[in-house]
Amino acid sequence: MSIFIGLTGWGDHHSLYHHQIKSSEKLATYSAHFPIVEVDTSFYAIQPTERYEKWCRETADGFKFIIKAHQTMTGHDRKTITNMQAKELFESFLHSIEPVIRHDKLFYVLFQFPPWFDVREAHIKKLRKIKQLLPNLPIGIEFRHQSWFYPKNKQQTIALLNEHDWINTICDEPQAGETSIPTVLETTNKSHAFIRMHGRNLHGWNRNGRGEEWRKVRFLYRYNEKELIEWRNHIQLLHKKVEHVSIVFNNNSGGDAADNAKQLIELLGISYDNLNPKQLDLFE
Repeated sequence: MSIFIGLTGWGDHHSLYHHQIKSSEKLATYSAHFPIVEVDTSFYAIQPTERYEKWCRETADGFKFIIKAHQTMTGHDRKTITNMQAKELFESFLHSIEPVIRHDKLFYVLFQFPPWFDVREAHIKKLRKIKQLLPNLPIGIEFRHQSWFYPKNKQQTIALLNEHDWINTICDEPQAGETSIPTVLETTNKSHAFIRMHGRNLHGWNRNGRGEEWRKVRFLYRYNEKELIEWRNHIQLLHKKVEHVSIVFNNNSGGDAADNAKQLIELLGISYDNLNPKQLDLFE
């Protein structure tokens, strides 16, 4: 049984790195601190297989990747594609992550759906189609439209996730209307629970705009100890239901994610023994 705590991406967590570190050295250094990471670059472009091979080499044997599905796979780019194009896209994605699967470093693929992906028959069909296209991969589902968890829909949503053994992605985020979801502490996969910590910046969550500046506002938040203790208790309860609980912090606009992740590791009394060697005395 295990609890894995890490961050979304490894590039921008300045508190982990010496200021002279090269970008190519960051993952190896990151993986001396944390046992998992979420790969966000896969959302923007299907990555070359060689890149995943390199990342596998740079991390310790027990290290795990959570890989975000490409934006066309989730519908973020609003492209209309044929069944044949969808099949080719999913095959291309699967081919790209093959090294991670082969090295036993894939935790799951995260499908984070856009805010307009609400409860309707066409969207439920899309979910079932994903299962057909990736029948054997562990998959986490993150909804961003509140309708999936309206009281009238919540149990059907949980049943749908259960039916396909998908992982219900549990979110901590501001409650800011239809484009934010409540924290639903339900496990729907036999082995895994997954938590994404987005911060609680209510003012910044629905702020107009897009791109990097919008992201900086949205995820600018530092969890206090009381909030982390509350999550420690949730995690301990979830861990009684499933073998693995993984938590990634996404609140890094102000560089808070790494510090909060380390605080939570300490609160849970976790000591990881499968990390990269700590050449970190150089980087602390």
